[in-house]
Amino acid sequence: MLNSIASRKLIYGGLLLVAITGCSPEKASEQQTSAAAPAPATQGQYQVATAEISNANDFSLQQEPVYFSFYDLGIDSNDAAKLAVLVGDQVQASQSVDTDGDGALDGLLFVSDFAPAERKNFVISTDPAIVKPALKKQTQAEISIKEGGEWNGKVYEGGTFKNVDSVNPPPQYTDHSYWIRYEGPGIESDKVAYRIYLDWRNGFDIFGKRVSDVVLQNVGLDGYESYHHNEDWGVDVLKVGKSLGMGGFGFWNGKSVELVSQTESRSATLTNNGDIYSGFKINYNGWQVNNQKLDMTAHFAMNAGSRLVKVNLSKTERLPNMAIGLVKHPGTSLLQGNQDISGYAWTYVASWGKQSLSGENDHLGMAIIFRRDDRAQQTEDETSYVSVMKDKGGQLEYYFLAAWEHELDGVKTEAEFKAYLDREVLRLTKEPRVRFESTLSAEAKKKPLTADVALNWTKALADSELDRKTLNYHYQGWDENRRRPSKFEYDVVGLQIMALQALNEVSPDARYVDAAEKVTGSFIADDGHIHTFEPELFSIDLTKPGDVVMVLEQRTGEEKYRKAVDFLRENLKRHPRTSGGAFWHRSTYPNQLWLDGVYMGMPFLAQYAALYETGEQQHESFKEAVHEFVIAREQLRNPDTGLYYHAWDESKKAPWANKETGQASQYWLRGLGWYAMALVDVLDYLPESETELRKTMIDIAQELAADLVRYQDAETGTWWQILDKPGAIANYRESSGSAMFTYFYAKAVNKGYLPESYRDVAIKAYQGLINEFVTVHKDGKISMTDQCLVAGLGFGRDGSYDYYMTERIFSNDAKGNGPFIFAGVEMYKLLKQ
Repeated sequence: MLNSIASRKLIYGGLLLVAITGCSPEKASEQQTSAAAPAPATQGQYQVATAEISNANDFSLQQEPVYFSFYDLGIDSNDAAKLAVLVGDQVQASQSVDTDGDGALDGLLFVSDFAPAERKNFVISTDPAIVKPALKKQTQAEISIKEGGEWNGKVYEGGTFKNVDSVNPPPQYTDHSYWIRYEGPGIESDKVAYRIYLDWRNGFDIFGKRVSDVVLQNVGLDGYESYHHNEDWGVDVLKVGKSLGMGGFGFWNGKSVELVSQTESRSATLTNNGDIYSGFKINYNGWQVNNQKLDMTAHFAMNAGSRLVKVNLSKTERLPNMAIGLVKHPGTSLLQGNQDISGYAWTYVASWGKQSLSGENDHLGMAIIFRRDDRAQQTEDETSYVSVMKDKGGQLEYYFLAAWEHELDGVKTEAEFKAYLDREVLRLTKEPRVRFESTLSAEAKKKPLTADVALNWTKALADSELDRKTLNYHYQGWDENRRRPSKFEYDVVGLQIMALQALNEVSPDARYVDAAEKVTGSFIADDGHIHTFEPELFSIDLTKPGDVVMVLEQRTGEEKYRKAVDFLRENLKRHPRTSGGAFWHRSTYPNQLWLDGVYMGMPFLAQYAALYETGEQQHESFKEAVHEFVIAREQLRNPDTGLYYHAWDESKKAPWANKETGQASQYWLRGLGWYAMALVDVLDYLPESETELRKTMIDIAQELAADLVRYQDAETGTWWQILDKPGAIANYRESSGSAMFTYFYAKAVNKGYLPESYRDVAIKAYQGLINEFVTVHKDGKISMTDQCLVAGLGFGRDGSYDYYMTERIFSNDAKGNGPFIFAGVEMYKLLKQ
């Protein structure tokens, strides 16, 4: 299926070849042969973008969908029809698409085959000389209703079927009204077809296909009976009854599923009907459930070459216990995917068995695929296997699929079905790696790097994010990337807001200043209480926003801020530690020192001591902060590589920990980036009189600088997600950690901690940040791409190399934005000297 674009719209992209087709039966019946037509090289005025795309898996991908938004391409939707996509001199099949179902084309989709770990280079062009290939239609969505007859009560009599773009059934319409062909909208690929009953049953049904041609336009023309019998094209293979059917949804009331039955109205609209991507949406208006009344929209989409239907549910009200699932037929096996994985990774629930209506011994597999952390409970009722899902802002994204043994190259056994599902969830989790550059972005990057240019890039991202979502992270606001109400978090309430304060020092702007109070300050009650803060969790991460609270206290003198920072300091005094004095990462990670935590807690500790403590107490706090770096170096640094492992478990009991050393197995870029930033930040607060402590910190910084430069990517000046494995399958150049190292080098040179010889390292790193990770949009905003959204250890995260490759890659996340802004400020200072 189309890779998720909610996180990063520029990658997993597509390139247009064919405009969306109409929904007429005539078009649907066309069967054209796919061809890769030769094309001239496309350069200069016609080139829109280039993309290097790599298969992140060790198995091949057939017709892998890749998507780019028009916004990231730097073009308007009215340019879509001119676009073509090439690999070398071969034009690729592609289509303009409406991925959110709002009625407007938003991007380009193409499909391409990839060998295991294969890397391909694509060009997106508007060259009019390019000959676009004829395509075989591989997907279809349709709605067909009768006209020319009349209603007789709840039954429509007479008339003939006509395909339409949308339908809003009259009040008398119900099941078996003989008005909508096969009783609802349909969707298919070259593998399988599905239909959804547009009535009180809201059933999800399957048409098994024996052919790769699109067939829906010929199904049900003579009524409801014929497609229940085996035909050359296939047959209706599923008995749905009053169940969830094939991947349907409803409400779990604690005992059973309530279907989406009690609605004021429902309507269906085609959103796409193209050769390689098709979809429709259903609006459920006035759904009465759980003593609530809400509207809900479901968007369904399919790609060529895939059995999967992607479902995006959107509700106007939050609804706990939304349920998705599968019909539970006797004699079927319930299969579940791996649960010992990251919460963002995809997994599945499936059934397999003799549950096909095509024959009593015919096998059918069905599955729903969802992100592990989206499910709250797995259960069942009398008719369905049920996955109860969490409410995350009224949105839910999942897939459903069916595999019939009689389809072309069909799945024949339970073992084959499970292997297929395991590969599908891995394909969805480890999305293709994309290096992308629009022509608009390339032009903007041609200016030679100067202090003012660096400052302009810095302000551009800061301002873009202020317009997008920075101010939404206030108390009782919404954390877009975590999909939950805002909390007193280290990144969106701490790091990013602190970066704006640093930017304000070199380029004053009231918006940067105001963000501190509007976001971080909103969490501080009048009595100093910190909303959402959980002191007994002892999460060192949650100390980080205290940096901003200290800024607010110094700026305003308000007592509530002083009370809040005093509380955070006292909580650090109670914080559990290892036998050597290192702060635990949190109470749920006992005995563990993570590199992340050094940055989360030590700059706060040092700054608090500098501002509010004196004498021996201050000195002891400074010692405590520096000691954290020393013990981290002792326990995490590998002297053979000069790199630091992500974490250390003193007890050596964590599943990810080496049983002899307690160390994690990988050198995670951002983990060491946190540590590097903390080094130069803590030095800000150590007075010159603390000679030994400063020497310890500077010695570590100089050692780290010498080691890190050996792993800097020669081509780009950036660093890789796993530092010592450049070019390994699925590894990628990662922007947040690269920004952190850039900041470390630039600030250390500016402050005199590193010799002037490192100036070129810092400049090369910063230029790499801009060249590799910045996308410029037509509206003047910019985005920072290739950000690892999150990485950790434990609770399904085994710390292996493969684990770090399964975490999501985002754009415009605070964990990357903050370091980018910090790095830009220091680069401005460096170049201004």
